[in-house]
Amino acid sequence: MQGQRIGYIRVSSFDQNPERQLENVLVDKIFTEKASGKDTKRPQLDQLLSFAREGDTVVVHSMDRLARNLDDLRHLVQKLTKDGVRIEFIKESLTFTGEDSPMANLMLSIMGAFAEFERALLRERQREGIALAKQRGAYRGRKKALSPEQVAELRRRVATGEQKAKLAREFGISRETLYQYLKTDD
Repeated sequence: MQGQRIGYIRVSSFDQNPERQLENVLVDKIFTEKASGKDTKRPQLDQLLSFAREGDTVVVHSMDRLARNLDDLRHLVQKLTKDGVRIEFIKESLTFTGEDSPMANLMLSIMGAFAEFERALLRERQREGIALAKQRGAYRGRKKALSPEQVAELRRRVATGEQKAKLAREFGISRETLYQYLKTDD
């Protein structure tokens, strides 16, 4: 049975361009995600998993677009292939059908492990770069969500008994951020 070709595209941030991932690849439907790949809790991925049927083929640019760690990658590939869905990774030129040979499973493990390793190296380099920038005084961290005047108003209104959840919504911050402002002396 010949099913649909379903594309899955994931970029980590809203300013990244998802267009290049499945450029010149024929698909019947595309699920595009703008979310981190740190875990599998992603709305478009969930929709894809619900949508895909036996005989369909899921097409992904590369393994790291589907999952950032080997356990998640294996789980997703096994879930799809168990349901009779083929999965193709364009960059790695690999296809998994559920009737895979030991060599195909080895390739999945090796390539997935490389993707996970690459991500770990990237995070390590990022931490090192931030530490060096802090030593030079060039890194100040994230910009504060509220100005000092807003923080003073927030504290005053909390002291008068206003609900913290309501204030957090009004100031456009999370309750956790609100509590951080109440804790610090900035």
